[in-house]
Amino acid sequence: MKDFSAQIANNAAAEKSWTAVFSDLVKARLTTLVLLTTAVGFYIGWQGAMNFLLFFNTLAGTALVAAGAAALNQLLERDYDARMRRTQDRPLPSGRLQPATVAIFGGVSSVAGLVYLAVTVNLLTSVLGAVTLISYLFIYTPLKRVTWLNTAIGAIPGALPPLMGWTAARNDLSGEGWALFAILAFWQIPHFFAIAWMYRDEYAKAGFVMLPNVEDGGHRTAQQTVSHALALLIVSLCPFLFKMAGLVYLGGAVVLGAAFLLCAVQFSRQLNLTRARQLFLASIVYLPLLLAILCLDKTK
Repeated sequence: MKDFSAQIANNAAAEKSWTAVFSDLVKARLTTLVLLTTAVGFYIGWQGAMNFLLFFNTLAGTALVAAGAAALNQLLERDYDARMRRTQDRPLPSGRLQPATVAIFGGVSSVAGLVYLAVTVNLLTSVLGAVTLISYLFIYTPLKRVTWLNTAIGAIPGALPPLMGWTAARNDLSGEGWALFAILAFWQIPHFFAIAWMYRDEYAKAGFVMLPNVEDGGHRTAQQTVSHALALLIVSLCPFLFKMAGLVYLGGAVVLGAAFLLCAVQFSRQLNLTRARQLFLASIVYLPLLLAILCLDKTK
């Protein structure tokens, strides 16, 4: 770890602080979302007096896996990140870190996280963590340069964290846990298509195959966005149907889902930068609000 810190501190090209570089390496905002959804899955799944030690161990192990996955993803995509303005300042393309350093950090962090989950939580949660890691790095990441369906495939590892939280609390793969998985999976499609539309020229320049930059007119992008927003509205009702939450959650899910669907419809009718940004902002407001209401109205 000393060598890792020294490399950042002594690199003349690095204008960012160690904290900022490390934050970029582990994709702090994405990792925070992973931990948030894992925490929600655990809280909703747990019954009785809260086991804070198990809760901490779940988040600690998940954080290690998520940080390692983020670092290894950037290692695999460093040449492509260098071609896009939004990613060219990341640690590897900017020269602030070297590939060997990132490979060691990513590998050690990922393995340590999986072992930690297996020892301190349960084997099922560790296995789900491994599935998340492998599918993210070795299926989703290379498919980004092959087919636009990578977005749907990438939604799978992106939706596993709340299921990991559930299995950490319950040690089973019941329908309630899969309901949380489904909410995250369907939410990601409109969210990612909004981003892909805003940066479609950069994605094309970097060699990433995203639906908005491989079709003319954006009709399929619009169709996929609306259909998944509608599906999200439907699956968001599952926690109520499974008696995981009450009427307050049901009302919140309907209102939030309808508002998000409206933004998706507006985007589909006006495929422009303004509507894409509006949909993106709606997506990052929708999810934490929905999860907050779910936790507040959890059926005891």
